[in-house]
Amino acid sequence: TLTVDCDVLQADGGTRTASITGAYVAVYQAMRGLVKARKLKTMPLKCAVAATSVGVFGDEVLLDLNYEEDYRAQVDFNLVMTDQGEFVEVQGTAENGAFSRASLNKVIGAGEAGITKLFAIQNDVIENL
Repeated sequence: TLTVDCDVLQADGGTRTASITGAYVAVYQAMRGLVKARKLKTMPLKCAVAATSVGVFGDEVLLDLNYEEDYRAQVDFNLVMTDQGEFVEVQGTAENGAFSRASLNKVIGAGEAGITKLFAIQNDVIENL
């Protein structure tokens, strides 16, 4: 078991999802260092992980909510996914009334698209470590 403690030094919302996305890069860097130092034979990480927040405002869906958006959202979600397209977590709350299956589908679609962009950013960072 590996425990990673994260502090987000500057944020206006989404600290949990930022921690998950950033922690993957830090863990990858640490594991790569252990492989290079021959403390590990192979890279133990099987996939990348990233997360984003998603909110619903009427018919509009927003990604990476700031504090005010999170507070005002009718529905807000946190999505965590692997780079293999699998869900690690789908957590959502209807803050101002129930939501439809159509809204849920929009949230998941927007979240997947956003997380795909986060994987690209993670890969760019990892390639330049």
